[in-house]
Amino acid sequence: MTITEQVAKNIIRKLLKGEDYRIEVVTLINAEFLQFAIGFFKHIVDAKLKSKDITVDWYKKAFLDPNLPANEIAINSGLNTKTIHNMFNSSTKEIVIDASNEHYDLLYESIKNLVDTEHDLELTLTIKFKGVSVDLNVSESLIVINTLAVKRSALRGGLWSTAGKRVEKPLMQTLCKLYGVPEQNYALKIKGKEIEEDDFEREIDFYLIEGKNQHKCEVKLMGRGNPESADAVIARDSRVFVADKLSDTNKKQLNSRKVEWVELRSNGGFERFDTVLKNLKIPHTKLPSNIDKELEVVFKEIFK
Repeated sequence: MTITEQVAKNIIRKLLKGEDYRIEVVTLINAEFLQFAIGFFKHIVDAKLKSKDITVDWYKKAFLDPNLPANEIAINSGLNTKTIHNMFNSSTKEIVIDASNEHYDLLYESIKNLVDTEHDLELTLTIKFKGVSVDLNVSESLIVINTLAVKRSALRGGLWSTAGKRVEKPLMQTLCKLYGVPEQNYALKIKGKEIEEDDFEREIDFYLIEGKNQHKCEVKLMGRGNPESADAVIARDSRVFVADKLSDTNKKQLNSRKVEWVELRSNGGFERFDTVLKNLKIPHTKLPSNIDKELEVVFKEIFK
């Protein structure tokens, strides 16, 4: 799961304006989920129509097919690969298939017992596609609804994590370019090795360089911070902390440890980065008069 460049740009714009960026991630989750749901419903229609024997569990046969990718099998059974890995300390396809089949059988039995108990419950899910329609009974409908819920949850967790990872690096690059920091005064290196696009070491996000000093920088796109967040920065010996929001306790902790910080959603917002650069003696220039126009230039360099 990746976050698109356009969404990354939109998030950075909102962060620089001191606005909440979360609607961008929510919009992406909605788009991904709706796209999945449409494809899932089409597959249901096809599988249901191909099921010749009404005694055969058509859903299990079609959606837990061992030939499907492991993550799809897990989701279709009502699980996800992360949960399976936590349960078995492994998420090989063989384990995913076994765990998914076992869980699906338990889920199916639970739904059957619920339906047998709730005699007055009536539910029929009708799906129409290209003039053809299929009806799902209450048990089948509940299985489908459960799968959609699991998929939504998996998308939500994956995209929120991805948003943070994929925006941290370009956000710091954007700040440096807006302030005209020379390229030799910042870097994406850990122990002399450049970070690849998908190879993030979560402890260190960025470096600001002054002479022989390589100041570790960390970005945290969190909500209202807690003391533990600042503790993590201190433990990693970071020199600069850029966050969406910081609590008063965060700021006191960071100040006491002489850690430079920027709170994006506050008065002045990202412009406190100027103070950070001055305190670290990093050469830089004033902000351009038209930041929005300059952002277009910066984004073309970063997202080329």
